[in-house]
Formats: sequence, C-alpha cells, structure tokens
Amino acid sequence: MALKRHAKGFRSWSQFAAMLFCHLARADSLREIYRSLSCCNGKLVHLGVNRNPNKSTLAYANEHRSSELFKELFWNLSERFRESGQIGTREKKKFRFKNKLLLFDSTTITLCLSLFSWADYSRYKGGVKLHVLLDSSDYMPSFVHITEAQMHDSKAAPLLSLPAGSIIALDRAYIDFDLFRKWNEEKVFFVTRMKKNICYVVTEQKRIPQNSNVLKDEMIRLSGVNTWKKYPHLLRRIVVWDDNKEEEVVLLSNNLKFGSTTISSIYRERWQIEVFFKTLKQNLKVKTFIGVSENALRIQIWTALIAMLVIKWLHYRSKAGWSFSNMASMIRMNLFTYRDMIEWLNKPNATPPLIPEPEQLRLALR
Repeated sequence: MALKRHAKGFRSWSQFAAMLFCHLARADSLREIYRSLSCCNGKLVHLGVNRNPNKSTLAYANEHRSSELFKELFWNLSERFRESGQIGTREKKKFRFKNKLLLFDSTTITLCLSLFSWADYSRYKGGVKLHVLLDSSDYMPSFVHITEAQMHDSKAAPLLSLPAGSIIALDRAYIDFDLFRKWNEEKVFFVTRMKKNICYVVTEQKRIPQNSNVLKDEMIRLSGVNTWKKYPHLLRRIVVWDDNKEEEVVLLSNNLKFGSTTISSIYRERWQIEVFFKTLKQNLKVKTFIGVSENALRIQIWTALIAMLVIKWLHYRSKAGWSFSNMASMIRMNLFTYRDMIEWLNKPNATPPLIPEPEQLRLALR
C-alpha cells in the first residue's frame, strides 16, 4: 500500500475508523472526534485502532494521504454488498421491464470561500459539485464524480459508461444531442425533460391512454438548424400533467416502444436521486468539513458514502421498519454499546445484555 506514506505511524484503518465515527456520531470538528474517541479508548482496541489520533495527526493524514484509498474502498464495498444482494429495497418492483434504470443528477456543496480558496465558485462563496449516477435497484451510486462547482452538468454526462439496453433518466440541463446520438447508437435509452426552445416537427400522433395524466404522445424529428444534424433519428415527445405543481411537463425520449405512462413513471423516478442527496446531507457530515484542503474534503465525502452504504446494509437487515434517518440516529446512540448486531436489528427495543462489572473497591475512611 503505497498510499500509506505520510502516515507518521498512523494507520489508514485508524484514520478510516475516525472518519466513520465523524459521520455516524455527527462530530463537528477534529477536537470533538479526538475527545469523543478518548472517552472510549479501551473499546478502540476492539476495532483494531492502534491509538486514538490527536487533532494534528488526523488533520495531517487527511491532508496528505490520498483520497483515492477511500474511493477504492467505497467501490469495493459497494460491489461486495451488491453481490450479496443485501443493500436493495424490499419494496415491490415498480416497473415490469428488465432494463437497468439509472438516475443521473448533481448537487452543489457550498463552502466558505475564505477557508476553501481553491474551490472558487462565485464572488462571495466557494463550492464543489457531486455528480452521481444512481442505480434504481438499490438507490446507491454506480458512478460518482467530484468537481468544482463551476463545472456545467452537461460536461459530466460524457464520462458515463452505460450498458446497452439501460435506461437513464436525467434533467434537461444534460441535453446534448451529440451525446444522445452516441447513446442511441449504443442502444442506451434516455428520458429527459424537453427544453422550450427546441424546434421539431410532428410525424405521428400516438393514442393517449385513458384515465392517465398523459396529454400528448407524439413522434417527432428535430428541425433546428444544428440539432437535426446532431440527432437525425426519431424521438418521442410526451406531455404529462403534474398535479402537484399544476403544470405541463414535456418529456423527450428515444424509447419508441414503451407506453407513455411508463416513460412518465421513469422520469418521475428521477426524484429518488434528489431523495438520495437530501438523505446524504441530512444524516452525514457533508455540509461542514473538518479539513480545508481539497484532499481532506474528498476523504470526508468518500467516507460519508461508505457510512451511507453501511447504514443502508443495516437498514436492509433490520426488521424494525425504521426510516433511514431513524436507523442513523439509533446507530449514533449505540456506537460503543456491546450488543449482538443482528439481535439488535431484529429487536432494537429489547434490554441490552448485562455485562459483568468488576468488584467495586471499598472506600477506606481510616
């Protein structure tokens, strides 16, 4: 492990345990991590932690030890959990088709520009952008890319490698007809929201299903000066009524066979990636950071994703029926409690087992 240099005797496992504690305990600073772990110094040995890191040691490791180590750890754990089938959802499958459904979007993490000068975003604030491709089968990432906040969303989409037959749902900010033509040739289906200024001609009006929110279902060709050259193939234009916002939503897709209601449901499923970002920010430490270097920030984001993966696994194993946020809070309350994990997941409100205490020494008053 060449990545273990710059450690000063502080192992990468100890660093990982400290960062995982940061997220699970929602610690706000290096000082809070150090003092909290110092209170559990005897129990750290059982975690394989050689010594409790002081503030400067953890700060130094986060700044100098490459974040690629934790990135690789996340993808290895993700692959292992997916192979075991234990991070999915027990909910009934929403769609009948067998195509892999992927959801793509990004979120901006705002930073203080005076502290994170390298993350220049605007005149008064800094930021980084987290681009995520979510697998709808387990709502965990299949692709993660961290960039400066100024990078436009459309520049991240070409980095994706999508399997043939897959379906990707994405917002209209990602519309790129050169990329769409490439995906169409690779037999990748896309569902997005159509921009108002796109010129087109209608070639066919398809029948609208009864008792649905679909208003129009049309086969179209692009007619703009440049767009029809970039994408000369047929497209599907579906107009759907959104009851919540009380407005029409115009969808664009290269899938010419699926029903209009199915395509509408595919785009509506894209909301799950917004739920993912909200869950990540509300339950783990990705809004405030304990280090100001770019490497330290990346380590904190990758370890947050690992913590989320672990909680998702525990959430899947639990029979308590908790929400993700309740599971995260209950884990926080039991971080250093000696309990059988599986038994606790099945009966979380049961009385914990009694641990024999050493005999109390008598107080000698004479």
